[in-house]
Amino acid sequence: VQLQASGGGMVQEGGSLTLSCAASGSMHSLPTVAWYRQAPGKQRELVASIINGKIINYGDSVKGRFMISRDDAENTLELRMNSLAPEDTAIYYCNAQRGNLLYWGQGTLVTVSS
Repeated sequence: VQLQASGGGMVQEGGSLTLSCAASGSMHSLPTVAWYRQAPGKQRELVASIINGKIINYGDSVKGRFMISRDDAENTLELRMNSLAPEDTAIYYCNAQRGNLLYWGQGTLVTVSS
């Protein structure tokens, strides 16, 4: 399975962006998907996840502002980001898990200017 993330860019504080992640194979075979991010000088952190196709979790810093969704028919994963702040600046990675196998997209850069 290959994951291709897109949609990053530069946005002003308070703006919105939607990230997409396209899977090369069927999303049906990937029960757990997630978005992570890594800011400069910081560790990679979980942004949002859908576990076993139904349990949705968000990192504390993005709750109420970001929304994760998946479209198994289109084999895509999305992250809608609203009320963006400079601290959201990071490289965002999509991730999928099947059993003990982990798959990562290549990352897409989001820059939020104040």
